[in-house]
Amino acid sequence: MSEQVIHAASWLINPEAPPVAGGALLVRDGVIADVGPLHVLRKAYSAPVFDYPGCVLLPGFVNAHTHLELTHFPSWRLRSQVDYNPRRFTDWIIQLIKIARGLTPEDYPPSIREGVRMCLESGTTAIGDVVTNPAMAELYYDSYLAGRLYFELLGQEQSHFTGKLADAVAAVQRGESQALLSGLSPHSPYTIAPEYMATIRDVSASHSLPLAIHLSESRSEADFMFDGTGELASEFYPFVGWERFLGHAARCSSTELLDRYGLLTPASLAIHCVHVSVADARILKSRGAHIVLCPRSNELLDVGRAPVHLFTKLGIPLALGTDSLASNNSLSLWDELRFALEIFPNDLTEQDVFRMVTTGSAAALGISASCGLLEIGRRADFQVVGNCDGDEGGVLERVMREGILRELFLGGVRYEGGTSSGV
Repeated sequence: MSEQVIHAASWLINPEAPPVAGGALLVRDGVIADVGPLHVLRKAYSAPVFDYPGCVLLPGFVNAHTHLELTHFPSWRLRSQVDYNPRRFTDWIIQLIKIARGLTPEDYPPSIREGVRMCLESGTTAIGDVVTNPAMAELYYDSYLAGRLYFELLGQEQSHFTGKLADAVAAVQRGESQALLSGLSPHSPYTIAPEYMATIRDVSASHSLPLAIHLSESRSEADFMFDGTGELASEFYPFVGWERFLGHAARCSSTELLDRYGLLTPASLAIHCVHVSVADARILKSRGAHIVLCPRSNELLDVGRAPVHLFTKLGIPLALGTDSLASNNSLSLWDELRFALEIFPNDLTEQDVFRMVTTGSAAALGISASCGLLEIGRRADFQVVGNCDGDEGGVLERVMREGILRELFLGGVRYEGGTSSGV
């Protein structure tokens, strides 16, 4: 007979559903086998009960945009000889590349492992991670995380781009883990030559690989795409040796360019979307693309704030991501959602941000069948959150603003700082 246990708390909360008082989960073989009030599950099943009074059971959070390989960036910056004091987005990109050029392949595995640990210790159980070197995929497959790995594509020179694409496809063909699926991440419209975009579209379609694209993150990108001017043209392109690729401005927005080549679909993530127009937003809505907001990263890099009011008005599906520690202070979605509530008080509610870090991000990554909800048949990935005493009125609001993570379970197994153990 399969081993089964019941986990119960004062409340169980799923997005888009009222809180369940005395809610409980029946976990069997790492999967949620039943959900309901504790007194109902006790009568139906003979199983040990682990109760967490004064706490709430929540789904594990889904971080829709990360770069875990950059987790050690703060220490890399300190040990480098780079005068790191970016004042503009373009400065940041150039200085990031300078620091990366001083790294060795041995620097990345411990950085990725630390990123995995930081995600788990802040209640994140699934990620949408951009992977620069596909050879590092095994490090993720050995983790407890679910989600999707997006293998990065970029380049203006044909040899560089085709090499990146071949490595990405080879990584996909070597096989995915059961929990971590694959995708492609065309870095951005200004780092990939337009003539390669049709190829990306075709490879994406033929291998069923969703896309994750940094889109309209900065004003400098918007200027460059429209008329080929600005800091990206005068500073970034010369720095990376791409001067010969200047002089062919797209004369449109990044969104319009991607749409022209068929890269915006319901399986596409449009990441950041700070400098998008109403027309751009309507294109994203019509194509069914998901927008991933990274508000703390945008604030730290001083690129502006995404027009969230426009996205919510149009009904564009939203997800939330932390980006990396190269442009953020933590990998915690708890920190991210609380910051989002602070800077978008008239546009986002507690229910909105809860949805964004659960069902919204799971839908964006195409993993809704296994993640984002505490429902029968899904992985038993859940958080036990304390500091939530009180009646039903405002319980979700209290959790989102004041809750403290007490325990995390992955596949029904308690996570204990780098290891997991059965209860």
